[in-house]
Amino acid sequence: MSVRHLLATAATAPLAVIELAAPAATHLSAQPSAATALSMSAGRVGASVAALLGLVGTVIGGLALARPASRLGTGSGSFGGVLALATGLIGMALGGLVVATSDSGIGTGNGRGGAYLALVVGLAGVVLGGLALLRARRNGRLAG
Repeated sequence: MSVRHLLATAATAPLAVIELAAPAATHLSAQPSAATALSMSAGRVGASVAALLGLVGTVIGGLALARPASRLGTGSGSFGGVLALATGLIGMALGGLVVATSDSGIGTGNGRGGAYLALVVGLAGVVLGGLALLRARRNGRLAG
């Protein structure tokens, strides 16, 4: 091997290594990074809204059962029960949508944990709203 050939090979070898390493570097930069603790992704926002709707339904359903003579209670009709039922169902539907569309597990920032919480709290709102409607029907405040 001549000295000229050896120098040409030595000069082009680092360029070949850089050229081979470039696709690996672009592959690493294309990987999604985990969400930070304070960033709000679309899944987190959706799960938070769903959990708040479910919580509102649970509170209204509890108030409708605990205070039947109030505005939200069964004494004035079925307003509290219907409102609790509606907000609980909307919260459960939105939580189910977030669970169905998230692509990772709990703790990745996609809102799956909050969506599971929204499903449970929304179910509680639906149950309490249904119980309030049953009480209104039993007391004769609801036609049907």
